[in-house]
Amino acid sequence: MAKVKKQPRPKAQTPKGFRDYFGSEVTRRTEMLAEIARIYRLYGFDALETSGVETVEALGKFLPDVDRPNEGVFAWEEDGDWLALRYDMTAPLARVAAQYRNDLPSPYRRYTMGPVWRNEKPGPGRFRQFYQCDADTVGSASPAADAEMCAMLSDTLEAVGIARGDYVIRVNNRKVLNGVMEVAGIGGAEHERERGIVLRAIDKLDRLGEAGVRALLGEGRRDESGDFTKGAGLDQSQSDKVMRFLNAKRETAEETLAVLDELIEQSPLGSDGVRELAEISELLSLQGYGPDRIVVDPSVVRGLGYYTGAVYEAELTGDLARFGSVAGGGRYDDLVKRFTGQEVPATGVSIGVDRLLAALESQGRFSDKVDGPVVVTVMDKSRLDDYQAMVATLRRAGIRAELYLGNPKNFGNQLKYCDKRGAPFAIIQGEDEAARGVVQVKDLKLGAKLAAELSHEEWRDQPAQFECALGDLVAEIQKRLA
Repeated sequence: MAKVKKQPRPKAQTPKGFRDYFGSEVTRRTEMLAEIARIYRLYGFDALETSGVETVEALGKFLPDVDRPNEGVFAWEEDGDWLALRYDMTAPLARVAAQYRNDLPSPYRRYTMGPVWRNEKPGPGRFRQFYQCDADTVGSASPAADAEMCAMLSDTLEAVGIARGDYVIRVNNRKVLNGVMEVAGIGGAEHERERGIVLRAIDKLDRLGEAGVRALLGEGRRDESGDFTKGAGLDQSQSDKVMRFLNAKRETAEETLAVLDELIEQSPLGSDGVRELAEISELLSLQGYGPDRIVVDPSVVRGLGYYTGAVYEAELTGDLARFGSVAGGGRYDDLVKRFTGQEVPATGVSIGVDRLLAALESQGRFSDKVDGPVVVTVMDKSRLDDYQAMVATLRRAGIRAELYLGNPKNFGNQLKYCDKRGAPFAIIQGEDEAARGVVQVKDLKLGAKLAAELSHEEWRDQPAQFECALGDLVAEIQKRLA
């Protein structure tokens, strides 16, 4: 009889570029998303939840080649169609706005939260699955809609715990840059290649600096490895105009807008962009959003190849500056047109949930937060109904609680379990306590603190354990949790 080959055991490991999230991490994210949703709803936005899978055709940015979709999405072929995991929340919104355009109000205001997937090379802090939290207005061309997004983003950051002064929202406009390129002589259809290189060059300003961007605007740039990237071929005068645009920021919005107005000269498109920036700035100022929160800054280059009008980006500052940008968005008036053939104005903002959480954690925002449940221990297996009644009483009072369901034989293992769960208290009731109608409450957080600070003799004189009547248990736990 042939011997059956034993199948190897699967490896218990997370796929490359992905990660697992446990208890407190999930809880903190959920609480933060709830606070963000509260602000979004306060501004009149309604929730929308779409499928995690879209057709590649609907996603639009990535299309299949001969064998598989282009790099960037997780996709597969099914019955002759290519399907893919969504890589952002905006493309699904465009599909929804087109599909249900006769049923939805116009403008349509929605917010959505959930994971997105990108088939990109992972790196430190860069994963292939991450959360996005978006809000968009579809159907309004008014700069007031852009101003509202900036105001709402400011309120949201402060609501989740980013103090005023620890962030700045910078606002730019794609039309102004297009006007600069018109003035520089590369505004026509025949200069599409040059404009593309210019956009990609200024998008690398943070990484390459002004010298690197200027090189790419001209003949090109050779990097440290020796690789040469061909530039846009602009002459000195043309490059100067683009660089003046990037350095146009002044002390006040009015001064910055004056520089931009002079720079775009007679470009109608550029003038529209300056006018929109001025209107956005004025609306925000009237609502009390001054330069301590929101500023006009032409050096914002986020997604300039994607957005059609206003562009905004929220960056953390001061001690949190290392976390960089935590949110951004802008106006994208061409996206829904792919489905309907008609231009539909839209503007929206997206918050990077994971990076924002990391910034809050670095401030010690969650360091004292109690995440674990109160654990009722088991001293006598024959009295499980009494212990479960204690748990039910705590839960009815809104206290997170659980009954120890492991093997109760070794009480030390029960306390070790409490430590692993991050339990603030362990409830103990043996035969003697039950006869007297009392319980022992072990304050595990205080016990750990005293053990670290006091000598053994001092700790014995101040044990982090007290006795209370069973009827007072809820009140005693509530008092100490508070």
